[in-house]
Amino acid sequence: MKLLTAEEAGFVSRYTDLAQPRLGSEVIYATDDFFADKARLIDPAEPVFIDDKYDDHGKWMDGWESRRKRGEGYDHCIIRLGLPGIVHGVNIDTSHFTGNFPPAASIDGCYCEGDPDGETVWQEIVPSVTLGADSHHLVAVESEQTWSHLRLNIYPDGGVARLRVYGQINCNWETRDPNEIVDLAALVNGGRGIAANNSHYGSPTNILAPGRGVNMGDGWETRRRREPGNDWAIIALGHPGTVSAIEVDTAHFKGNFPEGCTLQAAYMKGGTEQSIITQSMFWKTLLPEQKLSMDAIHKFEHEVQDIGPITHVRLNIIPDGGISRLRLYGKIEQ
Repeated sequence: MKLLTAEEAGFVSRYTDLAQPRLGSEVIYATDDFFADKARLIDPAEPVFIDDKYDDHGKWMDGWESRRKRGEGYDHCIIRLGLPGIVHGVNIDTSHFTGNFPPAASIDGCYCEGDPDGETVWQEIVPSVTLGADSHHLVAVESEQTWSHLRLNIYPDGGVARLRVYGQINCNWETRDPNEIVDLAALVNGGRGIAANNSHYGSPTNILAPGRGVNMGDGWETRRRREPGNDWAIIALGHPGTVSAIEVDTAHFKGNFPEGCTLQAAYMKGGTEQSIITQSMFWKTLLPEQKLSMDAIHKFEHEVQDIGPITHVRLNIIPDGGISRLRLYGKIEQ
């Protein structure tokens, strides 16, 4: 199994971390987490090292760490994904684990109602890979199956700082009511950010997350523009549909909210995510330019243009700044 460089691992920027807690994901079992709590494995924050921090079990580590194994076998933990999905890649991160990282790891997947038990059949999705100290280990996953749970196996013991699971949420659209008004861009409905001209302070995928932003870091914010023009982000909807109402939330953005915004949209067939960037310049207007204000939810309904079913939108912020959330309400295409 080949490890990828950050440049090769396009899944990191293209897909959502299915294991993040705000989607409902949880580490539900570990054979052992004596030194470091299994729950830290999917903490959305970057792992840290605190030189002089100890607890009753020894050196405090920001991740999942088992005790030193003195017999046969190996350790593993099980992650319940908040929403079942297709996994396209993983990052097994051993940041700050230097003399205590596992020499190897693998990942299995299963799909089941409820939680797995002794009768559950697991399938290997990431064969054993060699791990190094204090490193990111990026691995592509070829399977197109939907998984509800993942099992991270470490050989034979040790610590992993974080596990990131990049993929697409499977929303079972065929079972959804086509007359229901849904947020077509929501992360929980399979929406994802696929491109932006600048993401200096946060990914555009953040603006599709559940709930309101928790702080200014929980959104998409660009650097200060020092040249003519405006900043933009492109969002892929979870399912083609017709948008009838839009919300733009600038929660927590006070001295750095955009002066205004517009949305363009299209129904895309074929091409690549790179070609979509070029094509997006000529998409139809979904929402004409609207003025924005600080730390507020802006609701638009009568202003939304009827352009029929779409698959992608381009959010233009004028000229720059930060957006906390974007909601695109409408009906799925039947």
